[in-house]
Formats: sequence, structure tokens, C-alpha cells
Amino acid sequence: MANILVLGAILFIFFNLIYFFKNKEFQYSYFSKKMFYKLFFVLAGITVAFAVLYYGLGANGTVLKYSLPDGQAVPHRFTNYLYFSGVTILSVGYGDYLPVGHLRFFALIEAAIGLLLPSAYFMKMLNSKNGG
Repeated sequence: MANILVLGAILFIFFNLIYFFKNKEFQYSYFSKKMFYKLFFVLAGITVAFAVLYYGLGANGTVLKYSLPDGQAVPHRFTNYLYFSGVTILSVGYGDYLPVGHLRFFALIEAAIGLLLPSAYFMKMLNSKNGG
């Protein structure tokens, strides 16, 4: 039963996204598929690049700790750094991992990029639609 629910939810999300992008009302709006895809792939690329940076920093010592009372080091696996990078750039910040050392600075930079880049794309899209 759980597998059916998961599959149903994935299909529902997928078809809603298709409906969103195929909806003819967007022909007259400020929405741009090209800009959306560009923003998506740029953010995905930056997320992976920061994960590689974090992975490299983690090779020299502990840079991520669990936010539990004992604060043990997070295992040095690329997937852990990719997860941390994703929640940082999306400004979700679940708080399950805490950056330490130099990683704190880079996490702030990544979070700022995650906030400013979509805003810059939005402003660029509005400017291009207004003839600027």
C-alpha cells in the first residue's frame, strides 16, 4: 500500500508540473520556461559545486556535525555534503547538520547565493518583458 501511495504522489507531482508548464495562460504572463530551466540548472550546478567544496574541506578534518547534544561528526560521504548543500542553497536549513570551522563561511555565501540568484533572475525577467 505504501508503494502505491508513493507512486501516486510522484505521478501527481509530475502531471501537475506538466500542466503548469503547458498551461496556455502563461503565454501572456511574465513566466519564461527558458529562464526557469536556466535558473534550475544553475542552482543545481552551484549546489553540486558547493558539495564538492565541502567534501574537499571535510577531507582535512570535521566540518559538519550533528546538531544533537553530543555533536558527533557527520560521516565524510559526498551524499552528506550534497544534502547539506541542498538545504543551505534553498534556505531550508533543517538544522540537523551544523557547519563548523571554515565551512560556516562558505555556507553563508551559499545561502546568500540561494536567496539572491532567484531574485536576480526574476528582476531580469521583468526587465526583459518591460522592454528594458
